[in-house]
Amino acid sequence: MTNPNNIRNIAIIAHVDHGKTTLVDGLLKQSNSFRDNQAEMSQTTILDTGDLERERGITISAKQAAVQYGDTKINIIDTPGHADFSGEVERTLNMADGVLLIVDAQEGPMPQTKFVLQKALELGLKPVVVINKIDKRDARIKDVEDEVSNLFLDLATTDDQLDFPFYYAIGRDGVAWSEIPDDMTITADLTPIFEAILNHIPAPQADVDAPFQMLVTALDWDSYQGKYCIGRVRRGVVKPGQAIVVINADGKPVTAKVDKVFVNDGLNRVEVAQANAGDIISLTGIDIASIGTTLADPTNPEALPMMQIAPPTLQIGIGPNTSPFAGKEGSLTTSRQIAARLHKELETNVGLLVDERDTQFLVSGRGELHLSVLIETMRREGFELEVGRPQVITKQEDGQTLEPIEELTVEVPDEYAGVIQSELGQRRAIIKDQRPTTKNTTELIYELPTRTLLGLRNVLLTATKGTVIMNSLSTGYAPITPALQQLRKGALIAAEMGTATPYSLQTVEARGTAYIAPGTKVYAGMVIGLNTRTEDMEINVAKEKKLTNVRASGSDDAIKLAPYTNLSLEQAIDFIESDELLEVTPESIRIRKKHLSSHERKKAQNKR
Repeated sequence: MTNPNNIRNIAIIAHVDHGKTTLVDGLLKQSNSFRDNQAEMSQTTILDTGDLERERGITISAKQAAVQYGDTKINIIDTPGHADFSGEVERTLNMADGVLLIVDAQEGPMPQTKFVLQKALELGLKPVVVINKIDKRDARIKDVEDEVSNLFLDLATTDDQLDFPFYYAIGRDGVAWSEIPDDMTITADLTPIFEAILNHIPAPQADVDAPFQMLVTALDWDSYQGKYCIGRVRRGVVKPGQAIVVINADGKPVTAKVDKVFVNDGLNRVEVAQANAGDIISLTGIDIASIGTTLADPTNPEALPMMQIAPPTLQIGIGPNTSPFAGKEGSLTTSRQIAARLHKELETNVGLLVDERDTQFLVSGRGELHLSVLIETMRREGFELEVGRPQVITKQEDGQTLEPIEELTVEVPDEYAGVIQSELGQRRAIIKDQRPTTKNTTELIYELPTRTLLGLRNVLLTATKGTVIMNSLSTGYAPITPALQQLRKGALIAAEMGTATPYSLQTVEARGTAYIAPGTKVYAGMVIGLNTRTEDMEINVAKEKKLTNVRASGSDDAIKLAPYTNLSLEQAIDFIESDELLEVTPESIRIRKKHLSSHERKKAQNKR
């Protein structure tokens, strides 16, 4: 049993790509959590274990680990840095007593820095600021210090939150300093960060002698132990076989019994005979528990306050695939299977809501990335899905319809600033600030409805040749504004079922941008490209060139086509309009019209 005074519970928070997970790597390696010959010693982003996390280079779900530094056990919670996974941040911060706020020495505080810091300060967590990547060529350490201090002035809820230390690090190299180093080549390690945690992060306030109480903050599952209920013990002790009560949202205590008790040791769960207040633990045998459930001693069944998670802002329709190719590429194709998978997701994905409507499901989340990660995960599990265009979630207040508003930060080379301003002007965005940065780029800050952000990323990436950096943060609600006119060009649509030929794709190239390659199987009503004009156009891309016994000079040479645009899942979700659907299978992503025949499309258009 660990003395609560020898425990520190810290969350690592930061904006995307500011080096949070890399710094955790260093803390794990330098605390001797692994043997010298273990594979983890040569790995990076050790806690990002999911395939999608490693592919995208982002943390999607919060992770727990523990290291031993001297006599002190340090529980580390690695949180996502993207606003779409803010539900993960909000619930896991409940387990911490302090935070390490990581800030890039070049970029400084970014939109998500503001969000995660605000949540930490609202919970009264003690902050330690680490300015990371100080070896960057364009690092501006002193300016970033001032920007962080100003951010604290804006967000602090008490005066003592303005008293925080700065540390300086190169997370990639596993080195840190308590003062700005004059020479970064001098041998160093992360000892200053370990000492900062001991000296500045308080030990958990925990009464070991009181009756047991714990809030379930996260869930996990494996085929050996079943469901794990994860959380910090608020008071008392817990042992295997102990009788407890489970208090869900309805407030009624239900008797249960703990099977096994686990604590974190490095990346592993270690079974123990007893765990006490202040420690972060995992319990098995409590299948009826969910996130937000209180586990308590039967002699004192007090419920802890339920976690308040910000509501979803975006919803998307998901259903079984109904295209002519349905059932050919996936093994999980029925609405019953989709329903079971979505309900399983609800157990651990606290930012998600599902509204079942016959064979269709309206899935609500915190943003496009949040929803697309779920769709991509299901796709890889063998599901075939049909996905509609995302829609914002409005709410009624005082007789008014309100829609979500976001603050959009755009960083772009100076030469493209005018393009950004023109596009966002069309979307009725209000510019709040514009300032040059240190690298011939301009930072633009806008306020605009979430609804007008849909499809923007693709447009700006194309217009700036992929150089734009965009970040958005939900800021609240405002009265709804009139709908925008369709800003996207028309679609090029396959007229018949067949296989796309190089000969026919020449026609697509002449009319716009191709989204398929030669040899792609198509069906009537499938979108095969983007028109240069505003209207939709049908093209028979399966047509073969008629053969003759006369060879014309030069006309029968090999056909050369420009590389086609292969849309990712996020790009395809951004692309589709309200009369289109996305067909998602383990092998393919296809855009299609809701009405596959031109006759049905015309009828639907006339009804509008």
